[in-house]
Amino acid sequence: MLTGKQKRYLRSLAHHLDPIFQVGKGGVNDHLIRHISEALEVRELIKVTVLNNCTEDRSEVAEQLSKGSGAELVQVIGKIVVLYKESREHKTIELPV
Repeated sequence: MLTGKQKRYLRSLAHHLDPIFQVGKGGVNDHLIRHISEALEVRELIKVTVLNNCTEDRSEVAEQLSKGSGAELVQVIGKIVVLYKESREHKTIELPV
């Protein structure tokens, strides 16, 4: 679990990132979760856009993505979901204590 201080730090890092995945009318599936897991291993912090044609609620989509990929949900703001997962091999982000 992330503390409030750690979430604020990750939000500040994520501010300058561009979303690299989109969830559309197909919703969340195993294929998308697998790609997000791989991207998290390399980048540790990613943004995902939930498109307007997605029939599921944005917060539900965020919950499914975080549980499926084993990542921490940092933030859901508008259509953007921010996810963090500590990398095993490519660790670059040092979280504050």
